[in-house]
Amino acid sequence: MKLTWLGHSGFRLEIERAVLLIDPWMTGNPMFPDNGRAEAVEGATHLLMSHGHGDHAGDALDLARTQGLPIACIHELSEIWGAIEGVETIGFNKGGTIELGGAQITMVNATHSSSIDYEGGRPSCGGSPAGFMIAGEGHVIYISGDTDIMADMDWMGEYHQPDIGILSAGGRFTMDMKRAAYAAKRYFNFKTVIPCHYRTFPILEQNADALIAGLPAVRVVEPEVLVPIEL
Repeated sequence: MKLTWLGHSGFRLEIERAVLLIDPWMTGNPMFPDNGRAEAVEGATHLLMSHGHGDHAGDALDLARTQGLPIACIHELSEIWGAIEGVETIGFNKGGTIELGGAQITMVNATHSSSIDYEGGRPSCGGSPAGFMIAGEGHVIYISGDTDIMADMDWMGEYHQPDIGILSAGGRFTMDMKRAAYAAKRYFNFKTVIPCHYRTFPILEQNADALIAGLPAVRVVEPEVLVPIEL
């Protein structure tokens, strides 16, 4: 299983027979290299979107059209993108599980907001934000999506027992590193934690020092853009 950071909250996950592009915001992402797009999308099978904000979904429609990739996302976004934009979507909702290339994807709760830019740039409702539990190749990966700490993490950790956590941890719009460390320590039993939604802009956290300090028994991996991580 191989995970590659695309900057911000974007990841390429190669698991089972699937190559998932998760929240792959590339156009306008200051962390993503201009010549990296072909490498990022090569062999991709699906798009997996946590919510509609532009720093997550900005490239979703273009990738769906140019690469022929179906978009797996919450029901409301699947209806909007399917009916209005005419792309292939796979709609599901929190508590629901779909199979993508042998990987089991369960949508779980996140506490954040969600909108999409329509009607001359005015934000419109984009359903609600979500996270994912992805099971395959003997692992369960928790992708938090944009979220703060929430009580739901208690049962989610106990029920799904993820061993890998990909946690939004940049602060300002999501948990910061200290809060992510607290959540990981209290609610989960991760072997590996990978932070995201940081370093993109000056207002976000620029390193994972506080996360590393808060999780001394956990392997914390600070990802580098387009550098694969073997899991």
